[in-house]
Amino acid sequence: MSSNGSSAAYAPRRARRGGAQQERTVVAARPERGHEMHLIPARGPKLEKHILEPDEFNAVALPVGDDGVVIGTDQASRPAVISLFKPRAMDAALIGGAYMAQLIALRATATGARVVVETARPQLWAPLAQNAGGGQQVIAVVPVRRVGNLGATAASPVLLLRDCGARPPRSAAPKTSWMTTLTLLPFLDPSFAGHLISSDYVALQQISPQEAELAARLFRLSPQDVAALPTLMPELALWAAKHGRQYVYTAPTHDESALLGAPRRMD
Repeated sequence: MSSNGSSAAYAPRRARRGGAQQERTVVAARPERGHEMHLIPARGPKLEKHILEPDEFNAVALPVGDDGVVIGTDQASRPAVISLFKPRAMDAALIGGAYMAQLIALRATATGARVVVETARPQLWAPLAQNAGGGQQVIAVVPVRRVGNLGATAASPVLLLRDCGARPPRSAAPKTSWMTTLTLLPFLDPSFAGHLISSDYVALQQISPQEAELAARLFRLSPQDVAALPTLMPELALWAAKHGRQYVYTAPTHDESALLGAPRRMD
């Protein structure tokens, strides 16, 4: 993940269609040596076994890429993909508006994940829960501190999206494998800094200069990033992982725009 981008140098293009895609990962850091990639087993039609002779192996090519949730495009207009669901509990945070959080929720459902929104603003999330999924309930809205065990599995991962204000209470839901907790924060509160430092992913939309200075200390941002963060357009966010950071342009598709409206930073 590179750090040489800024909103001034960023040439935005429309994001590719959200959902599951086999593309190059540009946000998540490269796995460390000794850590294996875990894949969800694919279920398909049972076919007859194919047998190759030893001298035929060189003719076989298997294109393998990273998979996950497409959150937008990078500065080279390549799909930006993050692996939200792994065989361990994941933590992420979005310092920004509900619009981008809803866009991420929609794209998570496109990969087959279930989304549970813990919020004190059910009126904000109810239209999304009612209209997403084409008649199937893929997004559930529950009150704050009323989330139990969500039963996440490799075949049915869960995104718990917490919209509980700038100082959210401790989550009542037990964190399990194949479950990611995404905390939406309207602004960067210093009291929540410790949680952000330990998160797997943190996305920063437009924030104030004072918040940008704090973010620079938390995530080791450059002076160029500090200057850029207060001027970011609603579609742009700086995604930070433990081993890097990347500006990502997240433009909605036609269907997403019809459901969510135009991108905006403020709710």
